[in-house]
This record gives sequence, structure tokens and C-alpha cells, in this order.
Amino acid sequence: MNTPHDSSLGREVAYPTRYDPSLLFPIPRAAGRAELGLAAGATPPFVGHDRWHAYELSWLDARGKPQVSTATLQVPCDSPNLVESKSLKLYLNSLNAARFDDAQALHAAIAGDLSRCTGAAVTVAAGLPPMTGSGADAGNDGESLDGIEADFDDYGPPNAGYLRADDAVQVEEHLCSALLKSNCPVTGQPDWASLHLRYRGPRIDRTGLLRYLVSFREHAGFHEQCVERIFIDLLRQCRPAALSVEARYTRRGGLDINPWRATAGMPAPPALRDLRQ
Repeated sequence: MNTPHDSSLGREVAYPTRYDPSLLFPIPRAAGRAELGLAAGATPPFVGHDRWHAYELSWLDARGKPQVSTATLQVPCDSPNLVESKSLKLYLNSLNAARFDDAQALHAAIAGDLSRCTGAAVTVAAGLPPMTGSGADAGNDGESLDGIEADFDDYGPPNAGYLRADDAVQVEEHLCSALLKSNCPVTGQPDWASLHLRYRGPRIDRTGLLRYLVSFREHAGFHEQCVERIFIDLLRQCRPAALSVEARYTRRGGLDINPWRATAGMPAPPALRDLRQ
């Protein structure tokens, strides 16, 4: 079984000079989900995807002329594996000296390689989503928790005991916070994100929710696993009728990731990028 410590994370590696799909490093999702009490092989209580934004994509056309572009990659959350981020960066860099007839051929190659790595159908599209608050997407930012005045002194491990909801008050809300931080489980480097929570059901206590998010500050976990932990904790502690959790992580190495998990039937949030990304 692949583990994070078997990957290229935290190690000096040679810059790839040739196209090499073997650089992609899969990590089984089962281990992280077992920590949340989700049985191996069981259908998880969520749907969703991991949306990657690739800002540094380059290749050679059929005549050897360099091309540059951006792309959006989407991995379904029911894939057996996630792809480790540094390996994805190295893989994309390995395309720099590879020739493709056109961008469509490049996208097809990336989709095929990532699909084999993750064990599910990955989609690749040219370009990036719009920035939040731009044009028709204005108003999708949600109501920020970050102005709440309270004392904070718990920075980990994540403490679901802060989460509570008032069954007597039923609401539908979109809440957000830019204060989510966790650490890479291998290198210890900080991972920064904004969190977007959409739910319908008993009103969630906002101060408790923000204290819970702050308690991730020294937690070591992959982005995807952090979002799944937040989803599961909210589902168990607050019992919403419908729930959607999305985190937009800031860019590292020309990549950012945006994991989303939701109860079945919840629409996917609009594909947007934060200004920090």
C-alpha cells in the first residue's frame, strides 16, 4: 500500500526531462477514511470531487514549438486513490518536453494518466474558473464567520466538541471562513484555505463552528482528508438535512486543490477561485 512517506514529498528529486506518467503517486483514500470511522469498502455518506487548478502547463506542438496554458482537473471522490500533490506537479512538468498534436491530445493524455492513477474517470478542461465575486458569479461568497469576537486557544487536534446546533431553529445558510489552516502530514508545511459551508437544517452555532475550524491549525492531514473530516463531524454533531463542504486551498507549486463533499442531492458549488489562490 502506498503511504505518504513513500512518496516524493519532502525529498530532493530530479527535475523530469521526459514525459513520465509513472511519476504520479496514488494514495489510497481508505486509510484516511478509516480514521473517521468509515468502513473499508462501504459507500461513504457523501458525494463530491477534488478539483485541481493547474497554472503552469506547457508542452511542445507537433513542430516542437512550446505551448503554455492552464487547466482544470477533476477527480471524483469515489475514486479508490487520491493523487499526491508533489507527484502531480512533477508529472505535469514532465510534459514540458513532450510533443502533442494539439491541446485536445494533451488533455486526453493527462485524463488517461490520472484516471489510471486514481482508479476512476478524471476530467480535464482547458482554462481556469473565474475569480469569486466576478460578473454573474457575484454573491456566491457566503456570510463570513471571521468577524466573530471570542477567545481562541485550541489549535489541535480538531475538536468536534465545539460543534452544536439548535434543533428549534431550522435555517438554510451559506457560511464561509478564510481561517482554515492545516499542515502537510509529511513535510509539516502549512496549508491555507477558505472554507465554504452550505447547509439546511438545525441552526449551527457560529462561534462553535469557528472554534472548530481554528482547531485544525496544527493538524497534519491531506487537503481531501481534512474536508472529509469536517463533513463527517458536522453531519454527526449537527445533523443537517443537507450539507455541502468545500475548501479552496491556496496555490503551491503551480497547483491548487478544491475538495468538495456533500450529501446526495446537494448541487455542486459554483466553480470559482479565491483571490488568495
